[in-house]
Amino acid sequence: METDHQRTSEEESLRQKEAVLHARELVSQLERDLGRQPTCCVTTFGCQMNARDSEKICGILRESGYQLIEEETADLVIYNTCTVRDNANQRVYGRLGTLLAMKKKNPAKKIALCGCMMQESAVIEKILKSYSQVDLIFGTHNIYKFAELLCLMLEEKRQIIDIWEETDQIVEDLPTHRKYPFKSGINIMFGCNNFCSYCIVPYVRGRERSRASSEIVDEIRALAADGVVEVMLLGQNVNSYGKGLSEDITFAKLLQQVEQIEGIRRIRFMTSHPKDLSDELIAVMRDSQKICRHLHLPLQSGSSRILEKMNRRYDREAYLALVKKLKAEIPDLSITTDIIVGFPGEVKEDVDDTIRMIEEVGFDNAFTFIYSKRTGTPAATMENAMSEKEISEQFDRVLKKVQETAKQQTLKHTGKTVEVLVEEVNEHDADMVTGRLSNNLLVHFPGGPELIGTFCTVKLVENKGFYFIGEQLPRKQ
Repeated sequence: METDHQRTSEEESLRQKEAVLHARELVSQLERDLGRQPTCCVTTFGCQMNARDSEKICGILRESGYQLIEEETADLVIYNTCTVRDNANQRVYGRLGTLLAMKKKNPAKKIALCGCMMQESAVIEKILKSYSQVDLIFGTHNIYKFAELLCLMLEEKRQIIDIWEETDQIVEDLPTHRKYPFKSGINIMFGCNNFCSYCIVPYVRGRERSRASSEIVDEIRALAADGVVEVMLLGQNVNSYGKGLSEDITFAKLLQQVEQIEGIRRIRFMTSHPKDLSDELIAVMRDSQKICRHLHLPLQSGSSRILEKMNRRYDREAYLALVKKLKAEIPDLSITTDIIVGFPGEVKEDVDDTIRMIEEVGFDNAFTFIYSKRTGTPAATMENAMSEKEISEQFDRVLKKVQETAKQQTLKHTGKTVEVLVEEVNEHDADMVTGRLSNNLLVHFPGGPELIGTFCTVKLVENKGFYFIGEQLPRKQ
């Protein structure tokens, strides 16, 4: 009997499209039973790759006949989970408790869980013990089987659990419902080989697997034909894209191919590991008219001692040298980062090094986190050197420095005239719209919904710390 792992991606894609047709029949029957169109709600926790996976889940649900809504009163609720930090897990458990109370009043309600959190055996055990009313559980490796699993859930009066430990399959040719019609994420690779000592990702996402460049380019061409003007290439470490493929391809070469696609005006990517950022990539970014002037380059710590314990495979000097090279080649580049405070063994002097690093680099912004122990990682068995109170105090020091530095960096843009891609009506003021610069900076300015998805010329008038209030300038005739 042929297994999932033995089919080609084309065969599996065709198989799942057939499953969508079957799901449509089942949802039509459900609609007749309910006397209305069934509703579904998909909630995403975590990274951009999870968000892209959720777009596929939503696409399959719409093709199957569900109405997508944002309320968890829906007939089907799906949580696409993250497990990078413990608070993400706790949020899911808290929300599940609320859902189970709803399900007691409405036994026909369905609950599904997927994503990284589901790849942890301890999580599955807890769900089976305390949240047994969950109808469907699947993980990261077989998310492309969602249409088939949806059919099983609707047909069978039992809990469906389908978790794989690993896969070499990549199936991306599936129905998709994009959040934004004018921009889209594109998965270019999956998994991670770095095994940073604090990180659960290699264990839940598996080893690195790159997609063929022709598949990526074809997908982006189709997106451009559908009105997409900005793409974000996604992977746990995009800088190592191409390793293991038979073709002669690097991430820099892939970017050059994407740049040739007509209709695409902006190219973003994340995330980049500093140890793999090549001179070739820097040169391609420097010479490009489409690659955005923004690089997310996770630092994690400014202490070489802690970086070694984290297994990051660079030290503070190497990171600073890389930043110096980037700024010399691309002077208008915005650099953002990730920083962890309270890693096991870290003391105040290590945090001092991190604060000095923030000052030396001049980050445009940073995501700062208190270390979260993840069972199964090497760091989980390491001893803390600081108390929770001390860690909290050091975190506040780092956060304050990040905010100061980000404001200084943002202020430099005051008075500039820039090109802005308008993303949405401002959530606080319906007479304003919100857009993003090439360097990822946000600007709010007067305008209406007709501007969404268009490029506007805007003068940055008033700095608000992390964003600007601007004024739209007339289009050039």
